[in-house]
Amino acid sequence: MHKLTILSLSSILMISGSHLQAQTLKGSKSSMDKQYQMALAYGYSFIETSNAITNFVSSGELLRIQPNSYLELSDVSYPYARNGVKLFLERLSVLYKSACDEKLTVTSLVRPIDRQPANAATNSVHPSGMAVDLRIPPLGRCRTWLEQTLLALEASEVLDVTRERNPPHYHVAVYTESYSSYVASRAKASHEYVVSPGDSLWLISARTGVNVSQLRAVNGLSSDMINVGQRLQIPAIGINASDSSNISARTVSLNENITRVSEVTHQVRRGDTLWKLANQYNSSVEKIQRDNRLRGSQLKIGQTLRISTNTTNI
Repeated sequence: MHKLTILSLSSILMISGSHLQAQTLKGSKSSMDKQYQMALAYGYSFIETSNAITNFVSSGELLRIQPNSYLELSDVSYPYARNGVKLFLERLSVLYKSACDEKLTVTSLVRPIDRQPANAATNSVHPSGMAVDLRIPPLGRCRTWLEQTLLALEASEVLDVTRERNPPHYHVAVYTESYSSYVASRAKASHEYVVSPGDSLWLISARTGVNVSQLRAVNGLSSDMINVGQRLQIPAIGINASDSSNISARTVSLNENITRVSEVTHQVRRGDTLWKLANQYNSSVEKIQRDNRLRGSQLKIGQTLRISTNTTNI
């Protein structure tokens, strides 16, 4: 039985202030202690046996995580988690699919104490249902997007992320109540969105949870045609944090400070230079050269380039 002193949420966040000043993926004993204390502060039980999971599911304390067009489960023995973790995965998977055109892969969710691996920390929060393990993307641009996004959320004090080596994965402890409040606050106000290269109304709809017809109506659009640099109004979508179990993967609001990585193709025109294209697409000369295996700065009219763009949400 776990008997550490339960601290208040505000005390835990105050203690962890130094950790939040410089987010890393390395993890530490203090971050593990914080995760554990947060689970205790939420009043979460630590499930001891596999058979006990059924009771937690029946009582509604654990919710089933279903694979869909945005999310896949890989060798997950117990596809259940706390409500806030479910909300986190619903939102993150849509954004990840939009950025990388592939599904977000979950490799572990709740794990009872008697099924923890030999190298698991004694104060692991997996038995509480508050943690999720994510597969590390093989593509560098998707790996960068996911790491930057998770670290941005860690800076917002709604989760803690560690890149584990054995086996390789991202361990994410979601501070469920803090995260649900964070989602609710993001949904209250309307946002202005600046159209970036590669954007479409469908993509913006998937990222914001506002359907295409609403986007057209709010912005007075007669068609789905939008232009780079165009400013669109994104209405509030009214997420109710207390009813987050009913939020579908479509109800995703814009998240500030989260980087999106996408790729566009550009056919070189007269007057184009690497410096000009790097500024146009918010990339860099070195990255364009590397992605297209260019040895110098010379471009040919009609040449097709692959350009990874880095943009941030409003």
